[in-house]
Amino acid sequence: MNIRYLMGLSLLSLAACGGPADDTAPAKQAADAPSASEAPAQAITAPAGEYRLDKSHANLVFRVDHLGFSHYTGIFADYDATLQFDPAAPENMSVEAVIMAPSLTVPAPPEGFHATLLGPDWFDADEYPQITFRSTKVTQTGPRKATVEGELTMLGVTAPVSMEAEFIGGYAGYPPYDPNARIGFSAHGILSRSDFGFTQGLPPEGSTMGVGDAVSFQIDAEFTGPPTPAEGE
Repeated sequence: MNIRYLMGLSLLSLAACGGPADDTAPAKQAADAPSASEAPAQAITAPAGEYRLDKSHANLVFRVDHLGFSHYTGIFADYDATLQFDPAAPENMSVEAVIMAPSLTVPAPPEGFHATLLGPDWFDADEYPQITFRSTKVTQTGPRKATVEGELTMLGVTAPVSMEAEFIGGYAGYPPYDPNARIGFSAHGILSRSDFGFTQGLPPEGSTMGVGDAVSFQIDAEFTGPPTPAEGE
């Protein structure tokens, strides 16, 4: 059940049991209550250092408007990333990622459609097999949140892209089951595919009859880092 919904029910219950009625009290308390993401967080025990993507615990999804009827969804199945992690100084963090364009996967494609998407009119995966991202700036926006700005290169064109990232959790390790530090992030953003010369199928101005320019993306990923120190170290 939604955490904010539970919090709202709890506040209303307390107001109902708390003495003389005050029509403004529940609304005021609900407004003043911190959201789940703003609640005090536990200390981050994962150490600073280089972390590599754990591909078994990662997901990269994108969505784009289709004719104004739905959000067409696809994923990339093959990608890698390296993160320089510094919980004491988030502004010093950086990330680099490589996405293999031929790993594009879409749901139940009609015959020949997948090949068309990877062909020269769309991703042109033979000519440009890699999509790369390199961060250029990290700005902390909350206790565990940050805006990540960087450069995305696709179809041979490099353009700025930003995303909102959230640190989900981590630890210094859990030997013998997990002998390395581990951290997890979630991130999302929107880019314009036309910035990269990716203009095939764009709808005419004032119409939705086509494939939208705005592409939203969602990333959920875990990274593994330095080995867990032995007891006594």
